[in-house]
Amino acid sequence: MQIRPARPADVPVIYDLVQCAYGMYVERIGGRPMPMDDDYAERVDRGLVFVADNGGVIGLIVLIQEPDHVLIENVAVDPDRQGEGIGRALLAHAETTAQESGNPAVRLYTNAKMTENLALYSSLGYKEVDRRRENGFERVFLSKRLEA
Repeated sequence: MQIRPARPADVPVIYDLVQCAYGMYVERIGGRPMPMDDDYAERVDRGLVFVADNGGVIGLIVLIQEPDHVLIENVAVDPDRQGEGIGRALLAHAETTAQESGNPAVRLYTNAKMTENLALYSSLGYKEVDRRRENGFERVFLSKRLEA
């Protein structure tokens, strides 16, 4: 598996993957998670999307460089491939990207009802820094300080 910048030809697969990965949460959280409605063509054009490719796109991560951190805006893995370490590899890529750009931290947020995500992020060293209601959803904000 390689992690590479997404290309315009990947956009339809990215969109479908996100629909599948987040679809299971619609009923649980009472609405469509924001990543389901994102403009992936625009995100790919801006160089914000990286994909896990194993002969086809099996996961993705959207990274936004901020002055003092890298924001992980979205991580999605093909539901049929979850549990294989793809999400962990994508998160490690985010950390490497942050370190290479001189940023001391990565940050992300998730819905409070996405308990599987909270458990994963905690196991990888992310610390909860805030909880608040945004756009009708209870969000949990997490951060991880990186070694210099």
